[in-house]
Amino acid sequence: GRGKTGSRRALLGFQSLASGRRFAPKVAGYVPQHGASQAKLTGLDIVVMGRAVQLGLFGQPTAKDREAAEGALVQVGACHLADMRYDRMSGGQRQMVLIARALATGSPALVFDEPTSALDLGNQSRTLQLLDSLRLRREFAIIFTTHDPNHALAAADDVLLMMPDGGEVSGPVHEMIEPGKLSTLYGVPMRWVDVQGPVGEIRRAILPAFAGIEAA
Repeated sequence: GRGKTGSRRALLGFQSLASGRRFAPKVAGYVPQHGASQAKLTGLDIVVMGRAVQLGLFGQPTAKDREAAEGALVQVGACHLADMRYDRMSGGQRQMVLIARALATGSPALVFDEPTSALDLGNQSRTLQLLDSLRLRREFAIIFTTHDPNHALAAADDVLLMMPDGGEVSGPVHEMIEPGKLSTLYGVPMRWVDVQGPVGEIRRAILPAFAGIEAA
Protein backbone atom coordinates (compact mmCIF):
# COMPACT_ATOMS: atom_id res chain seq x y z
CA GLY A 1 0.00 0.00 0.00
CA ARG A 2 2.96 2.37 -0.34
CA GLY A 3 2.78 3.03 -4.05
CA LYS A 4 4.84 0.35 -5.80
CA THR A 5 2.01 -0.60 -8.15
CA GLY A 6 1.00 2.99 -8.84
CA SER A 7 4.59 4.00 -9.53
CA ARG A 8 5.09 1.07 -11.88
CA ARG A 9 1.88 1.81 -13.76
CA ALA A 10 2.89 5.45 -14.10
CA LEU A 11 6.32 4.49 -15.42
CA LEU A 12 4.71 2.20 -17.99
CA GLY A 13 2.25 4.90 -19.05
CA PHE A 14 -0.83 3.05 -17.77
CA GLN A 15 -1.68 5.72 -15.20
CA SER A 16 -1.80 9.48 -15.65
CA LEU A 17 0.37 11.72 -13.48
CA ALA A 18 -1.02 14.30 -11.05
CA SER A 19 2.31 16.14 -11.20
CA GLY A 20 5.80 15.71 -12.58
CA ARG A 21 6.86 14.29 -15.95
CA ARG A 22 7.48 10.84 -17.35
CA PHE A 23 10.51 10.13 -19.52
CA ALA A 24 10.37 6.68 -21.07
CA PRO A 25 10.65 4.96 -24.44
CA LYS A 26 7.47 4.28 -26.38
CA VAL A 27 7.71 0.56 -25.57
CA ALA A 28 9.01 -1.03 -22.37
CA GLY A 29 9.78 -4.71 -21.86
CA TYR A 30 7.44 -5.69 -19.00
CA VAL A 31 7.65 -8.88 -16.93
CA PRO A 32 4.55 -9.40 -14.74
CA GLN A 33 4.54 -10.94 -11.28
CA HIS A 34 2.56 -14.01 -12.36
CA GLY A 35 2.70 -15.50 -15.82
CA ALA A 36 0.04 -18.18 -15.56
CA SER A 37 -1.80 -19.07 -18.76
CA GLN A 38 -3.81 -21.97 -20.09
CA ALA A 39 -3.16 -21.01 -23.69
CA LYS A 40 -1.71 -23.92 -25.68
CA LEU A 41 1.19 -21.91 -27.01
CA THR A 42 4.88 -22.77 -27.19
CA GLY A 43 7.59 -20.85 -25.42
CA LEU A 44 8.63 -19.35 -28.76
CA ASP A 45 5.04 -18.24 -29.45
CA ILE A 46 5.00 -16.36 -26.13
CA VAL A 47 8.31 -14.65 -26.86
CA VAL A 48 7.17 -13.65 -30.37
CA MET A 49 4.31 -11.76 -28.66
CA GLY A 50 6.94 -9.29 -27.53
CA ARG A 51 7.15 -8.18 -31.16
CA ALA A 52 3.46 -7.22 -31.30
CA VAL A 53 4.03 -3.47 -31.24
CA GLN A 54 6.13 -3.71 -34.42
CA LEU A 55 3.45 -5.75 -36.18
CA GLY A 56 0.46 -3.46 -35.89
CA LEU A 57 -3.14 -4.48 -35.25
CA PHE A 58 -3.53 -7.07 -38.03
CA GLY A 59 0.13 -7.84 -38.71
CA GLN A 60 1.59 -11.34 -38.68
CA PRO A 61 5.02 -12.29 -37.30
CA THR A 62 7.73 -12.40 -39.94
CA ALA A 63 10.92 -14.43 -40.13
CA LYS A 64 12.69 -11.40 -38.65
CA ASP A 65 10.35 -11.42 -35.64
CA ARG A 66 10.92 -15.13 -35.04
CA GLU A 67 14.66 -14.57 -35.34
CA ALA A 68 14.47 -11.81 -32.71
CA ALA A 69 12.46 -14.10 -30.42
CA GLU A 70 14.91 -16.95 -30.85
CA GLY A 71 17.77 -14.56 -30.09
CA ALA A 72 16.05 -13.45 -26.89
CA LEU A 73 15.70 -17.08 -25.78
CA VAL A 74 19.43 -17.52 -26.40
CA GLN A 75 20.19 -14.49 -24.23
CA VAL A 76 18.34 -15.95 -21.25
CA GLY A 77 19.60 -19.49 -21.78
CA ALA A 78 16.15 -20.86 -22.54
CA CYS A 79 16.44 -22.25 -26.08
CA HIS A 80 15.27 -25.61 -24.76
CA LEU A 81 11.89 -24.03 -23.96
CA ALA A 82 11.14 -22.84 -27.51
CA ASP A 83 8.99 -25.85 -28.42
CA MET A 84 7.62 -26.65 -24.94
CA ARG A 85 3.98 -25.81 -24.20
CA TYR A 86 3.86 -22.75 -21.97
CA ASP A 87 0.95 -24.08 -19.90
CA ARG A 88 3.06 -27.12 -18.98
CA MET A 89 6.13 -25.15 -17.83
CA SER A 90 7.24 -24.72 -14.25
CA GLY A 91 7.19 -21.29 -12.65
CA GLY A 92 10.92 -20.85 -13.21
CA GLN A 93 10.66 -21.84 -16.86
CA ARG A 94 7.79 -19.43 -17.43
CA GLN A 95 9.81 -16.63 -15.87
CA MET A 96 12.68 -17.23 -18.30
CA VAL A 97 10.26 -17.13 -21.23
CA LEU A 98 8.65 -13.89 -19.99
CA ILE A 99 12.06 -12.25 -19.59
CA ALA A 100 12.91 -13.35 -23.13
CA ARG A 101 9.61 -11.81 -24.30
CA ALA A 102 10.59 -8.51 -22.66
CA LEU A 103 13.97 -8.61 -24.42
CA ALA A 104 12.32 -9.41 -27.75
CA THR A 105 10.52 -6.05 -27.67
CA GLY A 106 13.88 -4.43 -28.41
CA SER A 107 13.18 -1.83 -25.72
CA PRO A 108 16.08 -0.32 -23.76
CA ALA A 109 13.83 -0.28 -20.66
CA LEU A 110 12.90 -3.44 -18.75
CA VAL A 111 10.37 -3.37 -15.90
CA PHE A 112 9.92 -6.34 -13.55
CA ASP A 113 7.09 -6.67 -11.03
CA GLU A 114 8.47 -8.73 -8.13
CA PRO A 115 10.20 -11.10 -10.56
CA THR A 116 10.93 -13.84 -8.00
CA SER A 117 7.76 -13.75 -5.87
CA ALA A 118 6.34 -17.04 -7.17
CA LEU A 119 9.64 -18.93 -7.44
CA ASP A 120 11.46 -21.39 -5.20
CA LEU A 121 14.93 -20.48 -3.93
CA GLY A 122 16.79 -22.17 -6.78
CA ASN A 123 14.75 -20.37 -9.43
CA GLN A 124 15.04 -17.12 -7.48
CA SER A 125 18.81 -17.46 -7.64
CA ARG A 126 18.78 -18.16 -11.39
CA THR A 127 16.45 -15.24 -12.08
CA LEU A 128 18.56 -12.83 -10.02
CA GLN A 129 21.73 -14.02 -11.76
CA LEU A 130 20.07 -13.30 -15.09
CA LEU A 131 18.95 -9.84 -13.93
CA ASP A 132 22.47 -9.12 -12.74
CA SER A 133 23.99 -10.23 -16.05
CA LEU A 134 21.59 -7.91 -17.92
CA ARG A 135 22.50 -5.08 -15.53
CA LEU A 136 26.22 -5.56 -16.11
CA ARG A 137 25.78 -5.29 -19.89
CA ARG A 138 24.77 -1.62 -19.42
CA GLU A 139 22.42 -1.84 -22.41
CA PHE A 140 19.17 -1.48 -20.49
CA ALA A 141 17.48 0.64 -17.86
CA ILE A 142 16.16 -2.03 -15.48
CA ILE A 143 13.57 -1.42 -12.78
CA PHE A 144 12.30 -4.16 -10.49
CA THR A 145 10.19 -4.20 -7.33
CA THR A 146 10.84 -6.57 -4.45
CA HIS A 147 10.09 -7.11 -0.78
CA ASP A 148 13.47 -8.78 -0.15
CA PRO A 149 16.45 -6.43 0.32
CA ASN A 150 18.83 -9.27 -0.58
CA HIS A 151 17.43 -9.17 -4.11
CA ALA A 152 18.64 -5.57 -4.36
CA LEU A 153 22.07 -6.65 -3.11
CA ALA A 154 22.13 -9.31 -5.82
CA ALA A 155 21.10 -7.29 -8.86
CA ALA A 156 20.71 -3.53 -8.29
CA ASP A 157 22.83 -0.40 -8.58
CA ASP A 158 20.40 2.00 -6.91
CA VAL A 159 17.49 1.57 -4.53
CA LEU A 160 14.31 3.51 -3.75
CA LEU A 161 12.80 2.76 -0.32
CA MET A 162 9.13 3.63 0.20
CA MET A 163 9.01 4.40 3.92
CA PRO A 164 6.04 3.84 6.27
CA ASP A 165 5.46 7.59 6.78
CA GLY A 166 4.89 8.04 3.05
CA GLY A 167 8.34 9.46 2.43
CA GLU A 168 10.93 8.02 0.08
CA VAL A 169 14.71 7.71 0.26
CA SER A 170 16.94 6.67 -2.59
CA GLY A 171 20.61 6.17 -3.33
CA PRO A 172 23.28 3.59 -4.15
CA VAL A 173 22.50 0.06 -3.01
CA HIS A 174 25.31 0.02 -0.43
CA GLU A 175 23.85 3.13 1.24
CA MET A 176 20.20 2.06 1.20
CA ILE A 177 20.51 -1.61 2.10
CA GLU A 178 21.74 -1.30 5.66
CA PRO A 179 20.23 -2.23 9.05
CA GLY A 180 19.18 1.26 10.20
CA LYS A 181 17.09 2.22 7.18
CA LEU A 182 15.62 -1.25 6.74
CA SER A 183 14.65 -1.52 10.42
CA THR A 184 12.64 1.68 9.95
CA LEU A 185 11.19 0.45 6.65
CA TYR A 186 9.99 -2.94 7.91
CA GLY A 187 9.45 -2.22 11.59
CA VAL A 188 11.66 -5.12 12.69
CA PRO A 189 15.36 -5.15 13.67
CA MET A 190 17.64 -6.03 10.74
CA ARG A 191 21.15 -7.49 10.99
CA TRP A 192 24.04 -8.32 8.67
CA VAL A 193 25.08 -11.97 8.51
CA ASP A 194 28.08 -13.52 6.76
CA VAL A 195 27.43 -16.53 4.55
CA GLN A 196 29.76 -18.68 2.48
CA GLY A 197 29.30 -18.34 -1.27
CA PRO A 198 29.34 -21.16 -3.86
CA VAL A 199 33.12 -21.05 -4.36
CA GLY A 200 34.07 -20.40 -0.76
CA GLU A 201 33.97 -16.60 -0.72
CA ILE A 202 32.27 -14.83 2.17
CA ARG A 203 29.18 -12.81 1.27
CA ARG A 204 26.99 -10.53 3.36
CA ALA A 205 23.23 -10.91 3.58
CA ILE A 206 20.78 -8.86 5.59
CA LEU A 207 18.08 -10.59 7.63
CA PRO A 208 15.33 -9.68 10.10
CA ALA A 209 16.09 -10.54 13.71
CA PHE A 210 13.11 -12.91 13.86
CA ALA A 211 14.89 -15.29 11.46
CA GLY A 212 16.77 -18.36 12.73
CA ILE A 213 16.78 -20.02 16.13
CA GLU A 214 18.18 -18.89 19.46
CA ALA A 215 21.85 -19.78 19.88
CA ALA A 216 22.64 -22.44 22.46
